[in-house]
Amino acid sequence: MAVFEHASWICGSLHSEDGCPVFRKGFSVLKPLSKAFLSMSALGVYLPTLNGGQVGDQVMAPGWTSYDHRIQYQTYEVTDLIGRDNTLSVIVAKGWYASPMPGWVDTPDKKRRASRHTGLIAELEILYADGTEETLVSDASWLVAGSPLRFAEIYDGEVYDASFESEDWRPALVFDGPTRLLVPQEGEDICETERVAAKEIIHTPAGERVVDFGQEVTGYVEFSLVGRKGETVTLQCGEVLDREGNFYHGNYRSAKAELVYVCKDGPQTFHPILTFYGFRYVKLSGFPDGCVPSQFTAIVVCSLLRQTGRLSSGIPELNQLFSNVFWGQKGNFLDVPTDCPQRDERLGWTGDAQVFCKTATYNFDTERFFKKWLKDLALDQRPNGAVGQVIPDYLPDGEPSAAWGDAATVCPWQVYQSYGCVDVLKDQFESMRSWVDFITHTTTRKNLWTGGTHFGDWLGLDAPEGSYKGSSRDDFIASAYYAHSTELVVKAGHVLGKDVSSYEKLLLDVVRTFRETYPTYLTETEHVLALQFGLTEHPKETADALAGMIQKDGEAMRTGFVGTGYLLHVLGTYGHGDLAYTLLLRKEYPSWLYPIGKGATTIWEHWDGIKSDGSFWSDKMNSFNHYAYGSVLDWVYEYAAGIGHEENAPAFSSAVIEPHPDKRLQWLDVELQTRNGVIHSAWRCQGDNVRYTITVDMPARIIIKGKAINVRKGTYTFWS
Repeated sequence: MAVFEHASWICGSLHSEDGCPVFRKGFSVLKPLSKAFLSMSALGVYLPTLNGGQVGDQVMAPGWTSYDHRIQYQTYEVTDLIGRDNTLSVIVAKGWYASPMPGWVDTPDKKRRASRHTGLIAELEILYADGTEETLVSDASWLVAGSPLRFAEIYDGEVYDASFESEDWRPALVFDGPTRLLVPQEGEDICETERVAAKEIIHTPAGERVVDFGQEVTGYVEFSLVGRKGETVTLQCGEVLDREGNFYHGNYRSAKAELVYVCKDGPQTFHPILTFYGFRYVKLSGFPDGCVPSQFTAIVVCSLLRQTGRLSSGIPELNQLFSNVFWGQKGNFLDVPTDCPQRDERLGWTGDAQVFCKTATYNFDTERFFKKWLKDLALDQRPNGAVGQVIPDYLPDGEPSAAWGDAATVCPWQVYQSYGCVDVLKDQFESMRSWVDFITHTTTRKNLWTGGTHFGDWLGLDAPEGSYKGSSRDDFIASAYYAHSTELVVKAGHVLGKDVSSYEKLLLDVVRTFRETYPTYLTETEHVLALQFGLTEHPKETADALAGMIQKDGEAMRTGFVGTGYLLHVLGTYGHGDLAYTLLLRKEYPSWLYPIGKGATTIWEHWDGIKSDGSFWSDKMNSFNHYAYGSVLDWVYEYAAGIGHEENAPAFSSAVIEPHPDKRLQWLDVELQTRNGVIHSAWRCQGDNVRYTITVDMPARIIIKGKAINVRKGTYTFWS
């Protein structure tokens, strides 16, 4: 029997409502039990308990997918939770399904989604010791009532009344829900992954009490107190303090990001259950006097990813940067690669994912995570092949942009390169091809991409006054990515054994036309893209010109989202590794280490999110947990530590290790767990000499100062 074959979708109301219903089903087990399995999904997010015990350890199930095309369901073994007389209870909230997202627009599509009512579908399969089976399904026999969770949304948080008792139970309403869209869970579990103790409680100049956890996280706060029934406490989230040391919430924009908790009598411990927040600081209102840090714990919530990369160096600030990148990834890899976890956004921006994808695959095992998200990208791809700005596409009226839509080609190819997963290319090839075809059919000039509306080099530091876009030409960036995506379609086609001869010809035509149209490059990012994508006929001259521009600017970069991720790579590749290290280690604005001096514990959206005088860049768009610029770490893995592989040897089946030390670091130690074993590359500067220690679990070519040696599994030490 197929899962949910006889189950019905049930709800408390056929209209959108702020309250969060709780569904209940009682049942008895009168024979010896062998196994029991509960399958469940929701329109919204759900929290199931069986006889008071939580079912499974997932948070925010069933996760976030392109709900118009597919909805995941989970299956849990619940054998140990079942007794003779049992009660299954499930609270359902809006989640990503029906919260008013995004916060800054008011479109028909947003209204459509926000007006949807929530719902539940469930099936309990009971296997008895005598070989017989029994199945209980969601139907009109289930009861529904209001729950203590009085309100829950993604942006605004929760209102929870611990003194509330569910009553007025009534039969659940059965409705015709999207059963045909249900699929087994494909993404990683979303779980509580770690706990961060409160560092201190601050009494601000404004007279507020603020809990500082010392680390920006995504998740929620667990707190304990002794209260009286009806007393209300409020916890509001913030990322930073202002320059006077007061709590700051302005950059959350319209998102309240708060928990309102109504107490019951006596000692109590609570944390939110069907939402999440991004925060380092929490402002307390109505909390009993005399509270201490031990009463508060930040619980980290993210997709359950196995860490595969580790980096450390001789410079404390650089080590903090490494930490910030990892925390930024954890905070934004909550089922979907989001731009930020805190304000009224939290969307799967394709440009951010494209820029960061390589670093993401090195830091953590993200194969399953990206495969699930890329399937949603393909499902949400428009009939003409266009890819939305965000996936799931909650901005369907948004114009497709170069470097954003190119996530359709860049991310599958990188997942294949990192993990050797041919399936991702099989699954995504039509999406990859359709994206390139979209460009071909909509451009205003053949063999270039012109005439579109793009984000350009977003947040480029060479932006004209009043603009978020850098000074690089939109058509230049779009055409460069046109060439790059076409090349990736060709490469994927070769791996899959497909005829891509038409795309091979297209690639030659695009590169030729690009070179004819753009014989000179105007900005740092234009130089970077011409080098990275093999579009310049004179790479050494182009790299020298790029280096000259940077040096003329006082050894400071001027690139934005598009150029920054490749900047150090092209400098290192074409003989300017010293300058690449200078940019990495620079402490003044703009730089990766400037935010470290301002107390950053994650990557910022703007290099100067907090300015030198302590003021803020802006309230409008100033996230302090935005992972895109963390893409610098793939340069540390690949150039500084030298860990790489040939393109035709994905998943590091045959490694190439060529470290590039710099005395300013003193030492560097990097480990990467690959599908074919561990690679460990370390070097230490000792006077004028460098000691290299390299361990590999696979055949490798080790290159030290231009001299190569072929090795097999083992540890090797070299001096130079």
